[in-house]
Amino acid sequence: MGAMAFPTIGPVGVVAVRQIVAALILIPTVRPKFRGLRKDQWLPILGLVVVLSVMNLSLYEAIERIGLGLAVTLEFLGPLTVAVASSRRALDIACAVLAGVGVVVLTNPGSTTDIVGVTLALLAATAWGLYILLNRTIGQRVPGLQGTALASTVTAVAWTPIAIAWFTTHRPTAAALALAVACGLMSSITPYVADMFALRRVPTHIFGTFTSVAG
Repeated sequence: MGAMAFPTIGPVGVVAVRQIVAALILIPTVRPKFRGLRKDQWLPILGLVVVLSVMNLSLYEAIERIGLGLAVTLEFLGPLTVAVASSRRALDIACAVLAGVGVVVLTNPGSTTDIVGVTLALLAATAWGLYILLNRTIGQRVPGLQGTALASTVTAVAWTPIAIAWFTTHRPTAAALALAVACGLMSSITPYVADMFALRRVPTHIFGTFTSVAG
C-alpha cells in the first residue's frame, strides 16, 4: 500500500507519515511516561527507534529499486535468521543453508543485478531481526505498551523535521497522504502491538519461525 504513494512522495515521505501516524495513535491511547525509566529500559527503546527507521526506509528504498516481491522475500531472512540462531538443531541449520541457496538463486547475482537494491533489502532484514530481539527485551523490561509507545513517540519526533523538509520539495497529494496514513495504521500500529504481546509469551526462535512461514 505504501509503495503506491512512492511516485508522489517517495519512500522517505511514506516512512515519515507512517511513523507520525503511529505516534498520534499510540500517545493518547497508551499515554507513555518518559520519567522514571531506568537506563536498561531506555537503551532497548532507543535501539528500537533506530531499528524502526532503518527497517522501514531501507525496505521501501529496496522496493523502489528491485520490486516488492524480491525486496520482501529478502527481508524475511531477518526473522528466519533469528529463528535459526536461537536454535541448535541440525535440521534448522540445514534449512538455513537451503534458504541461503534459494536467495542466491532468486537474486541471480550478475552484471545486471541491482546490488544497491539487494543490499538495502538485506539491511531491512537485519533491522527486522534486531526489531524482534529488541521487542522481546522491551516486553520483559517495560510494562504494557509503554515501550512501544515511547519508541514510536521518539521516532515520530525525529522524523517530523525530516517530513517538513521533505514535503517542501515533494508536494503531497491527498491520495498519496491517504495511502501513507493507511500504511501507518495497518503496517505500524497493528503489528507493533501484536508483536509486543506475542514476544512476551513466545521465545524469539518460535516467533521468527512463524513470521518466516507467514511470509
